[in-house]
Parts: sequence; C-alpha cells; structure tokens
Amino acid sequence: MRAVFLGTPEFAVPSLEALAAQHEVVAVYTQPDRPKGRGRELAEPPVKRAAQRLGIAVIRQPERIRRPEAAAEMAQLKADIIVVVGYGQIIPQAIIDLPRYGIVNVHTSLLPKYRGAAPVQWAIANGETVTGVTTMLIDAGLDTGAMLLRREYRMAEDETALTLGPKLARDGAELLIATLDGLERGTIVPEPQDHSAATLAPVLKKEDGLIDWQWPARTIYNRSRGFLPWPGTWTAFRGRRLNIWSCGPAGAAGLAPGEIRQRGKQLLAGCGESSLELMEVQVEGRNRVPAEAFLNGVRLKEGEKLG
Repeated sequence: MRAVFLGTPEFAVPSLEALAAQHEVVAVYTQPDRPKGRGRELAEPPVKRAAQRLGIAVIRQPERIRRPEAAAEMAQLKADIIVVVGYGQIIPQAIIDLPRYGIVNVHTSLLPKYRGAAPVQWAIANGETVTGVTTMLIDAGLDTGAMLLRREYRMAEDETALTLGPKLARDGAELLIATLDGLERGTIVPEPQDHSAATLAPVLKKEDGLIDWQWPARTIYNRSRGFLPWPGTWTAFRGRRLNIWSCGPAGAAGLAPGEIRQRGKQLLAGCGESSLELMEVQVEGRNRVPAEAFLNGVRLKEGEKLG
C-alpha cells in the first residue's frame, strides 16, 4: 500500500518502522519542533528523527493539519491508507475522506474504554489489571470510530506508565501490520463501538497528581504508577511541595490520613484506608532521594502530617 503516516512521540516510532518495512511510506506528518529543556532549544519530535533515519523523503510539520492547504497537499500523495499514532491534532473530514482504505489509528486501550489522550496513564491510575491496543477507523468523533483488531495485555502488579508504554507500542506496531493486511485482503469487518460502555481518558493536568490522603492507599499507589513521569503524585510537607516518586501499600499502621511516621528505615503515611510506604521522594528544589536519606535530613514531629 501507499501509506501516509501521522505521528509524533516515541510511542509512535515502532509503528512507523513496521509500516516502512512492509509498505511504501510516501510521507510522514508530525508536530513542529518545540522548545525543550532548561535551554529551551528546539527539539525534533521522535517520529521526525525516525523518518529521517528511514530515508523517508517527504516530512511535513504543519502547525495546523486542519488548514485547507494540508488536505490539498495530502490529496496529491494518492495514499491508499493513512495511519495515525499519537499525532496530537484532530484530523479534519477533508483528510478522513481521502484514502480508499480510510485512516487507521492505533489506540492504547481496549475500546470503547479509555477514549482520549491519556489511556495508558488512566488505565493504571484506575487500577485496571488488563488493558491493550485497538486499531480503529478514524471518524469525526473522539476515538469513536469502528474497531478493526484488538489485543489484550495483562499488566504486572507494579506496572507504571513508563514501563507499559513501550510494551503497548510494540504490540501496537504488530497489530497495525495485521490490520493493514486484513484490510487489503478484505478479511476484516469493522465493528461499531458500544458507545454506552465508553469511558474517557482526558489530557492529564498538574492537579491530577495532587494526593488526597483520605483516599485508600491502593488508590494513591495506582495513581503514582499511572502518572509517571508527569504530573507525578505530590503533596505538601512543611509548606513545600513533596513529590512521591515511588511508594507501595504498607498495610495497617494506625496512622490518621496524611500522618507520617518513621519505622526503622521506612517512611509511612496514613491513608483513608490502610497506609503507604514512601520509598523515594523529592522536596521541592532538591534532588530525588530514597526515604532513608530523606529521614536522615529531617526530624519528624509526633503526629506530623502531609498535605
């Protein structure tokens, strides 16, 4: 097939590589270079770097894919299929209508669950034990198009967004190739989604990481795994922000919600149900440290609380 690929993050690179190995990728569209880091130097998106490495000649970075000139240019490419993986912009109907096989999206959830921008993070944060990848045909809605193929993935107990993302990227690339083969052979019948069963995975906000110590320990633990590396999970300690980089359920400890206590080399925090062991923390303006190092630098007061 003649294919056009739209994608931006590192997660999309395995799909681009798999597509280029099996089909003719005539163009790659990605987001513009953006300032990054403390120096605010322009950084190329991972998909752009991958496309250059793969020798793809046509690389476009439109500020807005919805502008008429983008659809006009894409029409000239005469693609059989357009593939979208984490592109980061809404695809207009003028482009959706172009390829004869439609636009295939690789989405990191078992649709119709977790439609939206952050399905990996919210699946973990909500305590799911099974997630997966779905290929779907893009329509005018938010991840509402007909499903093509699905693959389940059973998560480890300590899975984080950082560890799960690359695994689903690999599975998504394999599922993409199987999907395109099925579409070309006419063996895949698109399956409408059950919209009544849909859940959302909205864009993450900084405040999503704020811990409510009235929550059960398991809820806070799940959010800490799901929200790595951003927005993370955080609270307040003596008037300063305290980032919780690693934690785990610690059973009953007789602590009020938010109350912290040292137990040997452990740092425990009370929750609405049970307690958490805080294993790696970071006081605002300081380095990340293990709990033991944190405890060596502070003298906890009896009944002192976080938040």
